[in-house]
Amino acid sequence: MFRRRFLQCMLASGLGGTLANLTTVFAQSGTQEAAASRALPTRMDEGRPSITAQSTATLRAAHQILDQPRILDDPLALRIIGTQAESAVRANPQGDARLATLRAFVALRSRYAEDELARAVQRGVRQYVILGAGLDTFAYRSPYPGSRLRVFEVDHPATQSWKHTRLQEAGIAIPESLTFVPIDFEKQTLADGLRRAGFKADEPAFFSLLGVVIYLTKDAVMETLKFVASLPSGSGIVFDYALPLSALSESQRATREVLARRVAAIGEPWITYFDPPSLASELRQLGFKHVEDVGPGEAHDRYFKDRQDGLRVGGVAHLMKAGL
Repeated sequence: MFRRRFLQCMLASGLGGTLANLTTVFAQSGTQEAAASRALPTRMDEGRPSITAQSTATLRAAHQILDQPRILDDPLALRIIGTQAESAVRANPQGDARLATLRAFVALRSRYAEDELARAVQRGVRQYVILGAGLDTFAYRSPYPGSRLRVFEVDHPATQSWKHTRLQEAGIAIPESLTFVPIDFEKQTLADGLRRAGFKADEPAFFSLLGVVIYLTKDAVMETLKFVASLPSGSGIVFDYALPLSALSESQRATREVLARRVAAIGEPWITYFDPPSLASELRQLGFKHVEDVGPGEAHDRYFKDRQDGLRVGGVAHLMKAGL
């Protein structure tokens, strides 16, 4: 399947990742769900992107309306999802309680990545690579001038074409500081694609890889991390990952198994999980000197403490930062 091949070759073309796929699982059921999801490879083959990019963007947009205070303040989130999707979000001001923790994590991982990017920029990093950018809006609301930060959005050509249309329809200008990097991993590597786009491999860079790792083989994950680790001192990456079943409670395991069967049945199986200490050790073996794992408890203390609405993330996913 086209999308599976793309995932295995480093990055997820659908870009929604774990949580976006769950929105589809919750929103659809039975044969309708399976039929819609089986259509995804056909969409890609026909030059159209997966619906998972839209799903993740819709969660970020809903966060802007449903949750106060916001974890991620994104004034473009509602515009970029399109007028129809925006109207649907605004028509449901209470939101879907089943998606609250998913929405919280989608907002959290983007906020965490942008917080760590800010620290990298303060250290002098001038290149930011968003792997599997989807409908991410950072480049269009970046607080940094182009002379201080160059942004590279890496994605499948079909998804980037679709995003161009969305940007035009929403009246969102493409800044000079942004470079689109359309990569078909069947034909070129991440390193080659970035080089051709003007990425400077002899200068430090910051990367984000959100909503992707669970769909990749471990080898593919480690190859991506090796590439980042090959860059100059000061480089780093933020990504999210899921815990293995052995680290979950009985209720969490039961929920995971049900959802895993569903996404596997629609052709997008969850493949790779990491134990936090083992992952940290492997990152250090690759050459990363600074490793930070953020689990649900720390995420709550840092981003959700003292909230009145009870919004918080679940306990099955972590954030990881690795720096050189």
